[in-house]
Amino acid sequence: MTSNEITTAAPSLSRRIAGEVLPMIVVAIVTMAARSSLADHYIIPSGSMEHTLAIGDHVFVDKIAYGVRVPFTNIELAPGVVPQRGEVIIFDSPEDGKRLIKRVVATGGDHVSMTQGELQINGHRMRETSDAPTENYDGRVATLNLNYGGGPDIAPSIVPNGMLLVVGDARGNSRDGRFFGLVPEEYAYGKAISVIYRKDEGFVWKDL
Repeated sequence: MTSNEITTAAPSLSRRIAGEVLPMIVVAIVTMAARSSLADHYIIPSGSMEHTLAIGDHVFVDKIAYGVRVPFTNIELAPGVVPQRGEVIIFDSPEDGKRLIKRVVATGGDHVSMTQGELQINGHRMRETSDAPTENYDGRVATLNLNYGGGPDIAPSIVPNGMLLVVGDARGNSRDGRFFGLVPEEYAYGKAISVIYRKDEGFVWKDL
């Protein structure tokens, strides 16, 4: 008698790729697309934002705050809100396209000046006290580092509509809008929300 056993052939290589590798590729693409357009984290590379941000800090970034973009591009699908004074933003430098993180200190229509790191907006001195150099932007507190001095001054001027003045919190250790000029609002593609990891502290949540 002949055997009635049924044998199953081993899956072909192409089926194995489709069944195992392809889903991993799809997940990777979706993850990268989400990081490109929705949210991501940014690692602080320098001390230009001390003492608010330290070198090596991991910062959570909201990438839809200022508009929804096509993944991996700067093409805007839907507009977001306009960056506000005091917000910490991620943007591409108008000088060389390098990705930077700085604080928005003035927006369109603001009268601004700076002397020895002391910022004035619309005639109001932003520094709160002389003992602890901090600035308060409607509840957003910037903890300054003036150990390097104040950096370049800003002559009294008015920020044009649609433009942002961005400055580092370490006033004497930051290459910012005082060097490369004002930043168009549409250059802001991410809003820094919180420090989520800090060396020697581990995982944290420090609102910015």
